[in-house]
Amino acid sequence: MPTATLLRPATDADISRLVSLNNAAIPAVPDTPADDMSELLDASTLALVAVDPETPADPLGFVVALEGGEDWSGENYAWFEERGLDHLYVDRIVVGEGARGRGIGKLFYDAVFDAARTAGHDVVTCEVNLNPPNPGSMRFHGRLGFEERGQQLTKGGDVLVAKLTADVTPVRS
Repeated sequence: MPTATLLRPATDADISRLVSLNNAAIPAVPDTPADDMSELLDASTLALVAVDPETPADPLGFVVALEGGEDWSGENYAWFEERGLDHLYVDRIVVGEGARGRGIGKLFYDAVFDAARTAGHDVVTCEVNLNPPNPGSMRFHGRLGFEERGQQLTKGGDVLVAKLTADVTPVRS
């Protein structure tokens, strides 16, 4: 039986593994070389990796999120910015194939929503591929309360994505 999964901040030492995890998930995520991954981590508000306690240097997956209002050139991020949302944008969430089904994606999103709530954001935003299709991710995000707010052709018209938002519920005292 797998041990409990821990989340820890992503570091520069993780970049090689993050690139491997990321690029194994293509076409659900874009191909990302090490320099671009480093730039993404540097720009992020939240960058976490999931690890087993026995192997904390070997990430099983990762999530990277950026605050709204950042100077970030991604076309998906820009779509949400153009709509004036007070949001925390999930640029990337990847769970390695061998670690799927362990609740790691939910752990990541719990951390994302906690960060958004702490920062006072109204919504969490992200996109999921429609073409090439990623039905598993659409179902997963739907279970978390994400709703489609629009669609956009990206990557020069080669990829169609669904733009998703989920409300951040305030902590009740």
